[in-house]
Amino acid sequence: MKIYEMINEDNNTVVGILLYYEKEKNFLIELDDALDEWSLPFLFSPLVKKGIYTIGREFSLMWVKERIIPSGRQNISSILKTHKLKEYDEMRLLELSHGRCSQDSLYIKRTDSLPDYVIARRKHNLVDCIAATDNTLLCFFADGTVKKTALSDLDGVEKIDKVMENQLLFSSCMLGSDGYYITFNDSIDVPSWLLYEKGQLVPLTYEDFLSFTKYNIVDTSDSCMILECSRQNLAYMVKQEQLTPLKEDVKGNLYLKKDVLKLRW
Repeated sequence: MKIYEMINEDNNTVVGILLYYEKEKNFLIELDDALDEWSLPFLFSPLVKKGIYTIGREFSLMWVKERIIPSGRQNISSILKTHKLKEYDEMRLLELSHGRCSQDSLYIKRTDSLPDYVIARRKHNLVDCIAATDNTLLCFFADGTVKKTALSDLDGVEKIDKVMENQLLFSSCMLGSDGYYITFNDSIDVPSWLLYEKGQLVPLTYEDFLSFTKYNIVDTSDSCMILECSRQNLAYMVKQEQLTPLKEDVKGNLYLKKDVLKLRW
């Protein structure tokens, strides 16, 4: 991760932090919550007016694109060659211009540390998120809080209704950069702060969940050992619906230990 201060050249104040995740090529912006919607680029004003200071990757990328040469420019190949770039690279182009733009007085400067307000906010980032039953999410946050959030409570998220209608899309739920968001099919994002805000507290810790996984889920080899049978016998039990895998794979399945033990009874 690279960290950049977003500095207002007019008064030499830091208005926010730009985060760049190199492997994923994702941008995220953290704005100083001491600012109001009149102190920031117009792009962020509607969000700040709603009290949103952690800017998701879509709007963050839009801000970056406002400040660099567009990829569709007619002479882009010669521009890249002039700057010794092998391919179009938003972050490299942003660094070359220091993030300056004719629309405002902001520029970026590399830094090695995060301000206190960003560190405090990141406590509400996710460490894990699991697609649960009935279109709900089990969310584990960096501050140790565990919450269960219903997708129906996220009606402000664009296309969340599509996720609720499509089980395959729902099951694609994945943790985003640094736990700032979850994403469905890497295209529909839900910010962690919203999941924290909308979720209901669950009396569970992440360690509890990991402990359950460790001691209550067994693979094919473990199951054969418990039942003192061969893989062929186990496969036959599955075929006869005496045992249902949690997850199937050509190299072996995963089962709930309690379901395997029932076959001994």
